[in-house]
Amino acid sequence: MALANENYLKTPEIYCFDDIDKRVNAYRLLHPSARIIKLGVGDVTRPLPAEVVKAMHSALDELSAADTFRGYSPPQGYDFLIEKILKDYRSRAISLSKDSVFISDGAKSDIGNIGHVLGRDNIIAIADPVYPVYENATIMSGRAGTLTDDLKWSNIVYLRCSEETGFIPELPDERVDIIYLCSPNNPTGTSLTKTELKKWVDYALEHHSIIIFDAAYQAFVSRPDVPRSIYEIKGARKVAIEIQSFSKSHGFTGLRCGFSIFPEELMVFSQSGEEVPLIKLWSRRNANYTNGVSYVVQRGAEATYTRKGKAEMKELIAYYQRNTSLIRNQLLAEGYKVYGGVDSPYVWFRTPDGSTSWKFFQTLLYDFQIIATPGVVFGQAGEGYMRFTGFSSYEDTVDALERIKNQF
Repeated sequence: MALANENYLKTPEIYCFDDIDKRVNAYRLLHPSARIIKLGVGDVTRPLPAEVVKAMHSALDELSAADTFRGYSPPQGYDFLIEKILKDYRSRAISLSKDSVFISDGAKSDIGNIGHVLGRDNIIAIADPVYPVYENATIMSGRAGTLTDDLKWSNIVYLRCSEETGFIPELPDERVDIIYLCSPNNPTGTSLTKTELKKWVDYALEHHSIIIFDAAYQAFVSRPDVPRSIYEIKGARKVAIEIQSFSKSHGFTGLRCGFSIFPEELMVFSQSGEEVPLIKLWSRRNANYTNGVSYVVQRGAEATYTRKGKAEMKELIAYYQRNTSLIRNQLLAEGYKVYGGVDSPYVWFRTPDGSTSWKFFQTLLYDFQIIATPGVVFGQAGEGYMRFTGFSSYEDTVDALERIKNQF
């Protein structure tokens, strides 16, 4: 008799964004001619940068000829892309070894898979509200414990992250082993300054903890006191994995490419207390479970580091940041309680008149044909808040804001 991994049965049957799609599709059936504007789900809308397209066409041409054809990618990724990543870090005075960089099909995969090389008894800490993958990966790996009456998991430490803290997570009162941090943050759009991030690195050094640092939105950072990499903080290479993505900064959501950094100094411990470099465990997992990211996609990613590629990326980021600023400024002008939207494409705001997240979602959809993301899908602490994103077109963003101007 084949048995199920029952930890998977503990996660929601429908992924949170699928629930949004179901509600929107139900509305479309009733209103097929409605022009709906998406200001919710964090998918990009602008076409790929020309330099990326050019590089991928060239790579396809290589694959069409016998003497330049390539099959499987090296599990860790091609050297040509890894070298560009290392050079980018060196431009920020961060020196990393070539062996520490692992190309992946995006941040989400590595965030979910990192638990495979970490012991089952580790105590996991996440913020609340939080990107759902952090919590779901903990549940599916069997580390979450049982669901309590307040809809939290008994073995997960939920970091206080609320209006009182400016939606910046607070250090835990107890010792934890693994900490998920995201800065700039999804969903709240807030970001950790160097001073704030140093507190986390110091905590991890003191308690021999590991920080899984999700830097998928680092390209949106605009303030000088907000680090784009955790390795800007002294000692971080001893305690932190950094995960980055080309998805939002370069339009790769459909292509899938990112990378993770596993510094050689980062250690975990065996049951006997022996120190083990975590990079060795990740390398073994990578060699056994992946065949790498396609050559064509990695050539496209490499092109983002050229002079023209960097210029196109800045233009793309500026386009989305303009949308985000429009949203943030109008909500502030109309008296909303607003967070984020400065170093991030996300604007997090309190719903008007104490409305629940899903109720306000329905109001925006049915009365104004606008899709937002209910804060409660990111955890119970997100109830009463909504997330708008700057990833729609400029024209649609302006239209959406005009529809709701002074309406609440």
